[in-house]
Amino acid sequence: MLRSGRGLYRGAVTHLPLRLTIDSDALASNWRWLAERSGGAACGAAVKADGYGLGAAQVVRCLTDAGCRDFFVATWAEAEAVLPHLGEGALSVLHGVAEEDMGAALASPARPVLNSPAQVRRWKEAAPGRECDVMIDTGIGRLGLSPDEVRDGVLDGLKIDILMSHLASADEDREMNQRQRALFLELTPRVPARRLSLANSAGICLGSDYAFNLTRPGLALYGGIPRREAAGHIRQVVRVEAQVVQRKAIPAGATVGYNATFTASEPTELAILNIGYADGYLRGFSGTGRAKVDETFLPVLGRVSMDLTAISVDAAPSLREGDWVELDYDLPTASTQSGLSQYELLTGLGARFGRKWR
Repeated sequence: MLRSGRGLYRGAVTHLPLRLTIDSDALASNWRWLAERSGGAACGAAVKADGYGLGAAQVVRCLTDAGCRDFFVATWAEAEAVLPHLGEGALSVLHGVAEEDMGAALASPARPVLNSPAQVRRWKEAAPGRECDVMIDTGIGRLGLSPDEVRDGVLDGLKIDILMSHLASADEDREMNQRQRALFLELTPRVPARRLSLANSAGICLGSDYAFNLTRPGLALYGGIPRREAAGHIRQVVRVEAQVVQRKAIPAGATVGYNATFTASEPTELAILNIGYADGYLRGFSGTGRAKVDETFLPVLGRVSMDLTAISVDAAPSLREGDWVELDYDLPTASTQSGLSQYELLTGLGARFGRKWR
């Protein structure tokens, strides 16, 4: 390598002090368990938000190899990124078609999930006879046609592959789950769709009554535990690691981090890690999160800042500058530590991570 006039090395590979290690075997295993739990229904995969932060292209390739054939993204930009890796699979775009999307939608093999009368009219006019999917709002109050719009025949004349709805509280034992299922069953005879779909990850755990023809897991694919039934079956997929920027000793009475929320009661050894809330390791981990060296847990001290996090390393005397430390990122555990949802923990992982699949 040559040193340039500004002191940089030409041809050097940029070093990333943060990495995600993503376990493809665990991802495939999780999908297979969800597929088995889906009974006779096909099992798809939500790969929106760049595969829940892990990398949609690699997720799609891994799940395709495992047998998945139905994939779901949020937007047409996400569809464009996923399609080259799809093989013979099918792709649905959950946010439907805005006027600005029509060019991309008409040029794409992906199907829009139509959510409103305006989207239905737009698709009928621009692509008569072309297949689409449809979302009905049975109670979540987000995207989807209302039951009255379905009863009024707004979907007449469409060629529909998947008619779907979305459960609002499947992670809880609530009567609302049965109400939504009953309303979905009432409406489906009015719509000549090829397949019906209601269950997300938590919905799959509710049992075969919610599976219909196709399930659409997301969180559980990536290591999240949506309900107690999944515990012991869903494996951790992503591990978060950061390098030590500095090891230092502080005396009793010294403070750590913004607003001095931690004061050392005795001389303490610290490691300052190259990770912070800009990377998705958010301030909710301040004073509650843990790192791990071998089987030893090391507590986060003080506030997490934008790029740095301090941990206590008295129990890790050999840890040095440049060593790698794993953050405790088992999703249910990290959710309890931080107060964040398991979804936020995944999708918030930032762009500064190197992503290594194994």
